[in-house]
Amino acid sequence: MSAERVTGRLRPAPVPEPSQDKGGIQNPSALMRQMSPGEFNTAMVHFYRGEVQRSNTWRNRLDTTTNWAVLTAGATLSFVFSSPSNPHFVIPINSVLVAIFLLMEARRYRYYEIWSSRVRVLETGYFAQLLAPESVTPEEAWAKHLAADLITPHFTISEWEAVGRRLRRNYLWIFALLALSWNLKVYLHPLPARDFTSFIDRATVGIVPGWIVFVCGFIFNALVAIFAVGTLRLREATGEVLPQHQFALRPLRTVRKWTQAATTGARTTVRAKRARQRVRSGTVTGELKKIDISETPDGPESRESRDQRSDVRDQRIEIGG
Repeated sequence: MSAERVTGRLRPAPVPEPSQDKGGIQNPSALMRQMSPGEFNTAMVHFYRGEVQRSNTWRNRLDTTTNWAVLTAGATLSFVFSSPSNPHFVIPINSVLVAIFLLMEARRYRYYEIWSSRVRVLETGYFAQLLAPESVTPEEAWAKHLAADLITPHFTISEWEAVGRRLRRNYLWIFALLALSWNLKVYLHPLPARDFTSFIDRATVGIVPGWIVFVCGFIFNALVAIFAVGTLRLREATGEVLPQHQFALRPLRTVRKWTQAATTGARTTVRAKRARQRVRSGTVTGELKKIDISETPDGPESRESRDQRSDVRDQRIEIGG
């Protein structure tokens, strides 16, 4: 009895789990695909936070270049108008410097749009469906778009569009202010100009005549205005203030179409060359080639062959009957 009590108090031995051999070990990708909904949501939340942090970092870098342009423009105008003897050609030099800042900011804006577009995809494709599942139609294309962008990162905005956007947002007003300030400086100092001829004479810089300086400034500002207007229709990128993301990899699709077209054309050319080579080799070596009977001329030999085949067919039918 004591032995039975002792054995009754003992816990049953744990069943050993089946050991997995080396061939049955799952790889990390297979384990990740078996995540529970809670694990998936946690991963997406952390991913969203990381992308927001990246976009904020590059957004701050955009503000930095804008601050540089504003500070240099303000310092230049303060120096020029502080004394009538200060030269006016500092303003065109500052315009060139602001143009360099514009190109730097456009480059940073392209990197900012990478992370901003991912954030926008997560907001419209994932979080919007969680918050309003009835009003938002479920879409699965956002996950494919996001996975493709993670595997092959690419710029979602072209250089022309980036320069045009930053120009219209900030730099167009800086260029306009510098142009008006230059004209005002030349006109006022040291005394107001009496006519346009004296105005042009005051615009002289060293050995460069005043009319050349005036024409160059006019062409520069005209090109800036034309570029700002000409890039209005470029809307490849999707910012937070634009409509819902269409989940289309436009640059990748365009490149893919070009690649497919080029590959298809090359394959067609290669197939045609190979066909011609086979025909030529068949005529030289005497190899048998398959000939379409429908394309053969209706000569006496073809008529006799058809008559023979019809007779044989009639005999088979009679025997079978």
